[in-house]
Amino acid sequence: MPISLTARERANLKARAHALEPNVSVGNAGATKAVIAEVDRALAKHELIKVKIQVDDRDLRKQLGDEIGAAADAAVVHRVGKIVILFRPRPDDDSA
Repeated sequence: MPISLTARERANLKARAHALEPNVSVGNAGATKAVIAEVDRALAKHELIKVKIQVDDRDLRKQLGDEIGAAADAAVVHRVGKIVILFRPRPDDDSA
């Protein structure tokens, strides 16, 4: 299920992400299973992460960011150069 963010939520998340360093780095191999798994682990732990995509082609960077976000069930909050900010809220633990 895609995560929809309002403009206010998106701005708040961008502000929170400003001080973060990239958690995951994507090389020329692209969105491999290992990269998706690492993004999934980082989102489960941190909820808001930065991913650095080390590809020079702008269109390919956008496509890879969208692929990684969709595979991890995360919202793409913002893109700046080679950095993509992803957000996936932690599930509520109301099963007790």
